[in-house]
Amino acid sequence: MYKIGNYNQNDKMINLICDNYPMILVLNRFGIALGFGELTVEQVCQKNNVDTSAFLSVVNLLITDNKLQFANCCSTTSSTLGIVQYLKNSHTYFLDYKLPSIRTSLVATLSRKKNELSDMIIRYFDEYVSEVKRHMTYEDEKVFTYVDRLLEGEEVSGYSIEVFSKIHDDIEQRLTEFKNVIIMYYPESSSNELNTVLFDILSCAEDMSSHSDIEDYIFVPLIKTIEQEKLESNES
Repeated sequence: MYKIGNYNQNDKMINLICDNYPMILVLNRFGIALGFGELTVEQVCQKNNVDTSAFLSVVNLLITDNKLQFANCCSTTSSTLGIVQYLKNSHTYFLDYKLPSIRTSLVATLSRKKNELSDMIIRYFDEYVSEVKRHMTYEDEKVFTYVDRLLEGEEVSGYSIEVFSKIHDDIEQRLTEFKNVIIMYYPESSSNELNTVLFDILSCAEDMSSHSDIEDYIFVPLIKTIEQEKLESNES
């Protein structure tokens, strides 16, 4: 059972990770290496040139049910850049590592009982990955570029974060549906390999959901605030 509550900059990083081991992925996406001894969260972040506010916002969002409290948790350019970099690194993790790893394991497992259903499962997964890639490429090329220009003080017309908010897909839902297809219909019993793949799919679905939460409850409100401040500044 994970500790549910808010951490602050004075908590030891080792305690945060031991209380909530999934936060190891958060460390990786912020570019923080292990081996931090007894250092506090703030000391570890400073050592790795990571914005402490951005790091704590992500961590505390992921371990609480009261996600709305994080709508205005980051306010500086540094924290904004930290959140953007975290999201970019998450995309790299999903597209270059996690999803290809799941596919490799899935193909190896299903090839032992190759049939029409196993072929359908692989096609479904490939379609899902294509959808994820489309979604994340849009964010990398359009949304994050827009935010970079916004932070640099450029006048950006014809786009706002509201556009992204309206088309933001819950792509983790399709992965959950894919998992259900395997559980309900694939005739395989007592397979350690298949169970391992299912575990990875479940873990990835949860990770995707967390990724969406960070975008919905931290990233989008943060950029809306920056847009509003810029609008008010231009009107004054």
